[in-house]
Amino acid sequence: MTKQQKSNILPIAVMFSLFFMIAFVTNFAGSMGVIVKNQFNASSALSQLGTFANFIAYACMGIPAGIILKRKGYKFTALLAVSVGFLGVGIQWISGYAESFGVYILGAFVAGFSMCMLNTVVNPMLNTLGGGGNRGNQLIQFGGSCNSIGGTIAPILLGYLIGGQIETASVSDAAPAMLIAMAIFFVAFLVIFFVHIPEPHLETKEQRLNKQKDPHSPLSFRHFVLGAVAIFFYVGIEVGIPNMANLYMSDNPLVGPAIAGTVVGLYWLMMMVGRLIGGAVGAKVSSKLMLSTVSFVAIVLLLCVIFFPETWVVAFKGVELPVSMIVMFICGLCTSVMWGAIFNLAAEGLGKYTPAASGIFMALVCGGGVIPLIQGAVADSLGYLGSYIITIACLFYLLWYALIGSKNVNKDIPTE
Repeated sequence: MTKQQKSNILPIAVMFSLFFMIAFVTNFAGSMGVIVKNQFNASSALSQLGTFANFIAYACMGIPAGIILKRKGYKFTALLAVSVGFLGVGIQWISGYAESFGVYILGAFVAGFSMCMLNTVVNPMLNTLGGGGNRGNQLIQFGGSCNSIGGTIAPILLGYLIGGQIETASVSDAAPAMLIAMAIFFVAFLVIFFVHIPEPHLETKEQRLNKQKDPHSPLSFRHFVLGAVAIFFYVGIEVGIPNMANLYMSDNPLVGPAIAGTVVGLYWLMMMVGRLIGGAVGAKVSSKLMLSTVSFVAIVLLLCVIFFPETWVVAFKGVELPVSMIVMFICGLCTSVMWGAIFNLAAEGLGKYTPAASGIFMALVCGGGVIPLIQGAVADSLGYLGSYIITIACLFYLLWYALIGSKNVNKDIPTE
C-alpha cells in the first residue's frame, strides 16, 4: 500500500459513513410516516409529507449542488452538507418535543438539502480517492453497500423504538436514533475538516470567465430527457413500495410497528443483495436487458401484492404476516439495479455533457417524494394495497424506456 493510499484511508472511511447516513436519514423520513399518521392524525397522503419534503429538496438543490461542488470543491461541499444535515435532523428532533407537524416537515426539508449535497459529493470523491479506474469503481460499490446497510437499519431501529403499539407512538420516540445521526454528522465534520481532500476538478476563476456558451446541453438528447423522467419514477417506486407496506403492516394490530419495521428493513437488505448480484453480472448483461427484466418482474410481483388474498398468511417472528408482504420485500431485488441501468442508458453518448446530466438527474430524485405522496392519496381511497397501481404504472414506463425510449436518436450532436 502506497503512502498516498494510506493517507486516504480516513477520508474514505468518512465517505463510507456518509453513504450510510444518506440512506439512514432518507429511510428514516419514510419510516416516520407511521408515527406522523398517529401523533398528528394525518391521512395516508399527509403521512408521506416528510418523505415529500426530504425529496423535493433535491429538485431545489440538485443543480446548485453540482455548481457548488465545481466551484468550491469536495471538501467545502462535504462540510456544508454535513452541517446542513446536522441542522435538519436537529430540527426533526426538536419537533418531537414541540409536537409540531410543521416543524417536523421543515426538518425533513432541510435534511433533504443535505442528502442531495452528500449524494453529489460522495460518488465522485470516492472515485477520486481511489485514483479512478477499477479501484475508484470498487470504492463506490463498497459505498453503495454501506448505503444499503443504512437503509436496512433505519426502519428496523424505528420499529424497535416505537414498540408494538402504534396508538402511543410519537416523534419523540425516535429521539435516540436522531441523536445518533447528529453525532455521526458532527464527527464527520471534524474528520473532513482536518484531513486533506484532493481537489483535481476544482474550477478556477479563469476557467469560468473563459467558458464559451454551448448551443447544446443534456436536454438536447431525447433519450436523456426520457431517462431523467425514468429516474423520477424509479426513485418514487423504490421509496413508495416500502413506505406503503410499512403503513399497511403497522395499522394491522396482529403485526404492529416493530414487525413492520423488520419486514421493511428486509426490503432494503434485498436491495443490497441485488446490488451485489448486479455488480457481478453487470459486465455480461446489458443495461437494456437488465432494466427491462427487473421492471417486468417487479410488475408481476406487485400484482401479486395487490391480488393475493389477505387471508394468505405465514408465520413470521410469532405473528401471522400476509404473504403479500413477503412478496413486497422481494421487490428490493428488482429495484436495486434500476438506478445504475437507467443512468447508464440515459448517459450513453453524452460525452462532455455527462457532468451536467448528473446534476439534472439529482434534481429529478425528487420523484421519491412526489410519487409516494400521490400513492398515499390513492391509498386513502383504494386502500394501502390498491395504491400500488401507481407504482405499477411507473414500472410500465421503465419497461417502455428500456425497450424503446433509451435509443439515442441525437448522434449528430458533437459530444467531444
